[in-house]
Amino acid sequence: MSEFRMPSLGADMEHGTLVEWNIRPGDRVERGQIVCVVETQKGAIDVEVWESGTVERLVVEEGQQVPVGEVLAVIHSEGEEKAEGKEAAPTAPAGRPTPAASPPPAPPAPERSPSPRSAKTAAGERLRISPAARKRATELGVDPASVSGTGPGGAITLSDIEQADIEQAAAPAPEAPAGPRPVAGHDAHAAMRQAIAAAMARSKREIPHYYLGQTLCVEPALAWLEACNAERSVAERLIFPLLQLRAVAMALREVPALNGWFVDGAFRPAEGVHLGVAIALRGGGLVAPALHDADRLDPDAMMAALRDLLTRARQDRLRSSELTDAGLTVTNLGDLGVDSVQGVIYPPQVALVGFGRVAERPWVRAGRVVAARCLQMSLAADHRVTDGAIGARFLARLTDLLTEPDRLWPP
Repeated sequence: MSEFRMPSLGADMEHGTLVEWNIRPGDRVERGQIVCVVETQKGAIDVEVWESGTVERLVVEEGQQVPVGEVLAVIHSEGEEKAEGKEAAPTAPAGRPTPAASPPPAPPAPERSPSPRSAKTAAGERLRISPAARKRATELGVDPASVSGTGPGGAITLSDIEQADIEQAAAPAPEAPAGPRPVAGHDAHAAMRQAIAAAMARSKREIPHYYLGQTLCVEPALAWLEACNAERSVAERLIFPLLQLRAVAMALREVPALNGWFVDGAFRPAEGVHLGVAIALRGGGLVAPALHDADRLDPDAMMAALRDLLTRARQDRLRSSELTDAGLTVTNLGDLGVDSVQGVIYPPQVALVGFGRVAERPWVRAGRVVAARCLQMSLAADHRVTDGAIGARFLARLTDLLTEPDRLWPP
């Protein structure tokens, strides 16, 4: 038997609430399958199983708050089935290591349909609603049965309740409200701020940061991008941040000491190049899910994966592997007019890359000062794992790739 435990889905996560099981005892599960939904301070997360087998029993009931590492279910593993002479599916390749103490999650499973549907689809069917959403509905006086859920499997989420409250408040009422209403999203936003504060305080307290920065001319990369997009429809065009992410991924191949985690007093290198992409959420706060295999995807596949990641992050539909696989995070504030970024490393990762805005600046070319489009990039790295010489080599490689963009996707 193997024990499926509550995974750590972020730095300083102590517990999560099991919102929904997607499996029942006796079900066959495959590695990478989404088996449950867990609500954390950063939203509801689809949790994947890391080995194939048959569900023996579910230990935790829906709605229960569970500490990280606690057993959620018992699975009759594939190896045991083979030993007993049962048929088993071919063993999946070894999964990626994760910075959490729990067993590593698997690659993402096929995405469920995002189409919202009512959380109560038939008479007598159990109402599917997260504990946080149920509590908020009570506070706001919203009837959950009248709300259409947009969460996994049609479950009602916190944001669904708050949207319903906004719609009810905007509708004509027979009498004036008795008093001020709570601010929509306040509780969820406060919880996310607490999670971010805990992770960043831990980072600055435990990680001896060193910072390096560099300014480079990105005229070659922008010219390459403009030529590439000239042959594409609007919907198929690439964006400049895609080139930045690709350049970081390719540079990490040559400087792998910046790709991994510092766990239990030692560096654990990542087996693949999975980049954390810092994403600002519309309601406030941010997440940094992993863009998997950023060094192996062709431009179109990478652009599609990035769009999908951005969409699901803002719909509160991320997967557990996307919150644990990233070996380095990239943050880009250039679109907000920021010249440079000196970031804080997301523990237990050991490095963070920041990009500022592209702007025309004086640049010396062939002995003459010209106006050129330039940007500033920075590296924050963990001195317990690397020194400035390694960081400088990484930035030099990053510069080479962005000034010679044909090398980003070699033939």
